[in-house]
Amino acid sequence: MPGTTAGTQSTAYTPTDRTVPTRDADRAAYDKDLVHAILDEGYVCHLGFVRDGAPVVLPTLYGRVGERLYVHGSTGSRPLRMTGAADPGLPVCLTVTHVDGLVLARSAFHHSINYRSVVVHGIAHEVTDPEERRLALDALVDHVVPGRAADSRPANKKELAATAVIRLDLDEVSAKTRTGDATDEPEDLALPYWAGVVPLRKGYDAPIPNANLASGIEVPDYLAEG
Repeated sequence: MPGTTAGTQSTAYTPTDRTVPTRDADRAAYDKDLVHAILDEGYVCHLGFVRDGAPVVLPTLYGRVGERLYVHGSTGSRPLRMTGAADPGLPVCLTVTHVDGLVLARSAFHHSINYRSVVVHGIAHEVTDPEERRLALDALVDHVVPGRAADSRPANKKELAATAVIRLDLDEVSAKTRTGDATDEPEDLALPYWAGVVPLRKGYDAPIPNANLASGIEVPDYLAEG
């Protein structure tokens, strides 16, 4: 499930031409723990690829197992079909971003956001091994709500036949973050405009039960404690 790694491995990803930013390079990081934490906290990734010579970016759910990301979708999905065994795989760029705060400056130019992001480049491949598919689908469910995969009915044969899963290895990876206050120009510091950071937060509200939920079923601990 998210956060599982095994063995003694390097603690950082190796920078490449594609993972070293040309702007604000000091905000880039390659530490694996940081990358994993950003990935594990997110819900939605954006998967970019080229289709018929034009760029396409799709928002979708994902899950991490060690040094692999898994994305699922319909077997009729064009990008997922492009990762099949008959193809060499699909070159993709996957991104995850968290907005942690709104940075308000005295000048319009210096407004910004505090954020944490991860960019992954690589070749996506279809997962066909039944055991790996099961592991991937469980990871996708548990990524949204940890513990949920064991507390729901597994996919049946019909559902599995309609579901494609792709794998993207975490190899060419970088994180980028911004923290702190606005960076106004010295001559602007005396201007009569409020400046500072508006923090953003996320979390669970009280769960709303399904309208036809059977009586006597309580809210699971993993939601009640969220």
